[in-house]
Amino acid sequence: MQAAAKPIQITRWVAVGSVLGLILLSLSWELFLAPLHPGGSWLALKALPLCIPLAGLLKNRMYTYRWVSLVVWLYFTEGVVRAYGDRPPSNYLAMVEIVLCLLLFSACAMHVRLRFKGLPA
Repeated sequence: MQAAAKPIQITRWVAVGSVLGLILLSLSWELFLAPLHPGGSWLALKALPLCIPLAGLLKNRMYTYRWVSLVVWLYFTEGVVRAYGDRPPSNYLAMVEIVLCLLLFSACAMHVRLRFKGLPA
């Protein structure tokens, strides 16, 4: 059981780090780095829904990992659209968002898979 605990903890912390990265990226992107309007944008509120799963991920709730792996595709889609439609530096920030989303999805999927594999039959 100890051998399986280490990869589970790694995927847990990669997922938490990815969510924190997406929150920080969303806030800094829309308020300072490349806002849609000078002085900041209301689009920074897109970081708020990411705060909800953060508590579940920190409490290691399986259900949170499962639904976050679906919700993350909304942020991925925004990243793809803005990577192709925006000008620099916004499109570069969108590419970072895409990478963080893929990292979050992979970590959540692996976490769920490893935890289900460790359950008794």
